[in-house]
Amino acid sequence: MHLTRLHLETGELLPTQPGQALPQGEDLGRWVQTARTGWDKLTGAQQWMCAHILGIEPAARTEKPTPSMSQAEKWAMHLAAAQQFFEREGHLKVPRKHVETISLPWPGDGRDEERLLKLGAWVANQRSRAAPLTADRVDQLSAVGERWT
Repeated sequence: MHLTRLHLETGELLPTQPGQALPQGEDLGRWVQTARTGWDKLTGAQQWMCAHILGIEPAARTEKPTPSMSQAEKWAMHLAAAQQFFEREGHLKVPRKHVETISLPWPGDGRDEERLLKLGAWVANQRSRAAPLTADRVDQLSAVGERWT
């Protein structure tokens, strides 16, 4: 934070991208970007200093990287897409290249985000790899219309 303040005091613009300013070997652009995207992880005092002294604002939702998902979350998301497809079509004979659009809540703010899922490929993979699936996952897929034979 100190190097960024010194950089601004010399009349330079606030660096917003990695590699824009490298005083003393420190990448101020990367630091600013990290502060903006990780705003919620900063303390109240750090947020105040960034906003009022350095002029740094929190990143908009669209600027933040998509949070990574666990394998269980990915499974649940694809299972929800399969359920949506089944309810609409009455079967789970999904064409291999079919892409299903589903709405998911964005973490933290409660708004929905649309996701495009390659449901056809996912269903085909589950069928071809049925042997290593747990009994619980086989039951979940069967409940949404999967026919294994």
